[in-house]
Formats: sequence, structure tokens, C-alpha cells
Amino acid sequence: MDIKKLLEFDRNHIWHPYTSMKNPLPVYPVKEAKGVRLKLYDGRELIDGMASWWAVIHGYNHPVLNDAIKSQLNKMAHVMFGGITHEPAVKLAKKLIEITPSSLDAVFFTDSGSVSVEVALKMAFQYWISKGREEKSKLITIRRGYHGDTFGAMSVCDPVTGMHEIFRNILPKHYFAKEPQIPYGAKWEDEDIFDIKKLIEKHHKEVAAVILEPIVQGAGGMRFYHVEYLQNLKKLCKEYDILLIFDEIATGFGRTGELFASFLASVEPDIMCVGKALTGGYMSFGATLCSRDVAMTISEGRPGVFMHGPTFMGNPLACSVALASIELLLKSNWQKKVKQIEKILRQEMEDIKELDGVKDVRVLGAIGVVEVDKNVDVARIQRFFVEKGVWIRPFLNLIYIMPPYIIEESEVKILVGAIKEAISKGIY
Repeated sequence: MDIKKLLEFDRNHIWHPYTSMKNPLPVYPVKEAKGVRLKLYDGRELIDGMASWWAVIHGYNHPVLNDAIKSQLNKMAHVMFGGITHEPAVKLAKKLIEITPSSLDAVFFTDSGSVSVEVALKMAFQYWISKGREEKSKLITIRRGYHGDTFGAMSVCDPVTGMHEIFRNILPKHYFAKEPQIPYGAKWEDEDIFDIKKLIEKHHKEVAAVILEPIVQGAGGMRFYHVEYLQNLKKLCKEYDILLIFDEIATGFGRTGELFASFLASVEPDIMCVGKALTGGYMSFGATLCSRDVAMTISEGRPGVFMHGPTFMGNPLACSVALASIELLLKSNWQKKVKQIEKILRQEMEDIKELDGVKDVRVLGAIGVVEVDKNVDVARIQRFFVEKGVWIRPFLNLIYIMPPYIIEESEVKILVGAIKEAISKGIY
């Protein structure tokens, strides 16, 4: 297809994420991708600082993951999961149970990260229905959180930074606590837990679960909070008979320097959601894991089964590449790589703090965030980044990078350098 015609058709007929059909943001046609590089149709190459929304942890076009897909494709691309099982699903479930918190014993495969959140919420509600406590039909979460774009997930996203404020009169009403204020690694103060504690004390009889992103709040604000918040929250949930759900979709599989962010706090949830990097960015896929207590309580109550079953649940191609991605991660020196990325980010981003318009700079694992004093002009700054040979996609007032773990030191420096130059020149 002629590239001009391609872009024209795209502009007139294809709706991209969080964009307008009337005034669409510019898009950049990618012809192929390999390693940490995106190659455009015009021949330019971009260093990808986003890992395709945090999923492509091993880089693009990885031979191990390619082989996993090809090998499974020769056997079967898909088979319904109702009444049927297969080796890739069993092996993947076994691996997930091995590497996730020990409290998690059962795996429910989903189509995506957002759907894994839907399943987690549904599990929590059905758990209490099975116990004869149908009044426990509310959720508690924290502000500045983001859990996906489907309706259940939207209802526990921050109504402002979670980007779903216009649906406030349609979505189920849940309880929002003030987001944790004490940063990761700072001195803990007990006052930080008081707001959510008050909500729990007041509403625990009607609350089924607390859901939040452990340690790292992703698309709702890219904030890193103190481990003791989770430790105190776990005690409160246990004391007041509330399930604890961790959304590890953005943080899972090494992004924070631990395999899962909850490991940083040594806190185990009752239910956990994973997605994004689960398949190394190859396919849309997710999973919701839960404790034996949650699984058996649901199974022993009315109607005796968990009421969910996606068409493409347990897809063999997705299971195969997910298993290959996890094994590839575990066999690699991933922790050293993530620590190296963290070290470079801290060094290279230090002087960004002094630039006009910068409110904060924060780094954790392979995550580097610059918070500026106004919402970014995405079209303008992205055009600048492409000219500089990098792919960085800001949102709200945040310019951040979460690159593939295979990225080289020199490439991280180029990414940070582009951010520094954009802010210095006021191109945001």
C-alpha cells in the first residue's frame, strides 16, 4: 500500500487509543521492529522507550518467542477451553503458581489485562455471595490508580487521572481513599494509612475487596509509594474480613527490580492480576490468580461454578509464548539488567530536576518518570521525539520511559537526552 494512502485511510477511518476522529493525533507507520528499534516506512529508526506500553520486555522479534509461536501454530492455533485442556495452558499455569506469591493457587486465563481485573472483581463479589453475604458488594481503592478501560475496571480507576470522569454517573459507585503520600524509600509515617483505614472501618460490612496497584501507580500518575502502606493495608483487610486484590499488570515480570512489585513489600494478596509483559508483548493475554480459599469458596457456593468464560480463554498460542517469555526472563540475568537501567536513569535524569517546569523526577527499576507543571502537548512533543530518533509517548503531565530490558546503556542515555532537550526547549 502506498504510504500516503495508508496514512490517509488511517486518519479517516481508524480510531486510535484516546484520540479524536475529528482532530486525530499524528501516527507514525512502523514497517518492522527488532530488538529495541522501530523502523518506519521512511527508513528512520526509533529507539523504543515504551516497550509498547510496557509489554515488550525482551525486545521485538525475539527468536525464542518467534519459535514458540511457530511451533505451537503447527499444532493448533486455538481450541475452546470449555471441556478441553492442553499442555501449554497446564505448563503456563504451573509456572505462574511457582513464581507468584505463595498465597495464589488457582489460575483463570483471560483475554487481556483489563479483563483480568474484571475477573478479579467478579471473583471477589462471587466469593461473598457464596458465603451468603451479598451485602459485600462495594470496593475500596486509592486515588491516582488505573486498572483498565472496561466497565468494572473503570469503576476503580481514579475518576480524573484515570481518564474516565465523564462516565461517573454510569459506573458503579465505590469508595476512593486518598492515594499514598509517602514515596518509596522515604521515612514511613503511620498517618499515611489513616484515610483508607477510616474507609475500611466505616464500610467494611459492605466492602468485598480492596484493589490497588502495589508500590507503583501506573497510568493514573506513575507514582511510587511506601512498602509499609501495603503491609498495613494487608493487616486491615485481614482484620475487617476484606479480600485484597493486587493489580500487577504493569509491574509484573521484573519491571520494578523484583519479579512482582508485591515482593518489595513481602505482602501476599488474595487475588492478583497479570497481563502486558506476560507474553513478552506478543499477544493480548492475561491471568487472574487467586488463593485456594477464594477458589473453593466460589466453587462450593451458589451456583457452584465461577460465572465467567471468554471465547479465547487459554488460547494455545498465547499460553505457549507466555511460557516461553517467562522462561526466557528467568534464564536471563534480568535483575542485573533492570538494576543497570535504574542506575543509568538515576544518573542521567538527575539534572532534569533543575529544569524550569519540572515538578518531580522519579525512578524505580526500569521506570523513569518526569512530571512537569502542565499537561503535555502530545502531538508536538512526539514529533520532536521522532525527529530525535526515539519513541516516547507522554500522557497528562508525565513524560516517562519503560524500555525493554535488553536496552543498551547508550540507548537509555539517548532516550533521557531527548527528554532533557524537549523540556529545556519548552517543547511540551
